[in-house]
Amino acid sequence: MATKVKICGLKTETALAAALDGGADYVGLVFFPPSPRYVTLARAKAMAAKARNRAQVVALLVDPDEALIADVLAAATPDILQLHGQETPERVAEIRSRWGIPVMKAVAVETAEDARLGMRFSPAADLILFDARAPEASTRPGGNGAPFDWRLLVGVTGSAPFVLSGGLTADNVVEAIRITGAEAVDVSSGVERRPGEKDPELIRRFLRRAKGA
Repeated sequence: MATKVKICGLKTETALAAALDGGADYVGLVFFPPSPRYVTLARAKAMAAKARNRAQVVALLVDPDEALIADVLAAATPDILQLHGQETPERVAEIRSRWGIPVMKAVAVETAEDARLGMRFSPAADLILFDARAPEASTRPGGNGAPFDWRLLVGVTGSAPFVLSGGLTADNVVEAIRITGAEAVDVSSGVERRPGEKDPELIRRFLRRAKGA
């Protein structure tokens, strides 16, 4: 079975087209203003419409309140909410129950204990996304282009469905999949020319490598 791929932080129709034409399974839209990948509700609505029935639309939120969730759902009608903040398992379960939408919870990993503790989000979340821990001075939780030691996931990844993220590129994704057995991978900065600016050719190359792994 081919590895599923999520291209996150899309902002332009050109990048979205590269992702969709390359066979991306998920396309991610970021609703977090400090991120260089942030999209407005109006922009997200247009992009989500183009992706509909071709890939699942993932809305990335950071510690959202109910008003923001309602606005995002109304504008983009995403298939999945990705929670990338300090949400607790109880908050994740509450969001999924209240809004009736699948949830992906991001877990920052720096140690084996981080990975183990991340499993507490199962079964509150439908998917767990293992990402590298952001530097202390960072103003955003993801998209920092840093990988973590994938061997830290050994022993926990068979416990629940998961997505591997954090510093992945076309050059290292095959090795990352081999070590972790990931059935799905997520990339953002690894297919960019500079923060927030996606490179269509890098998107296509990543998709070819990941799906051929």
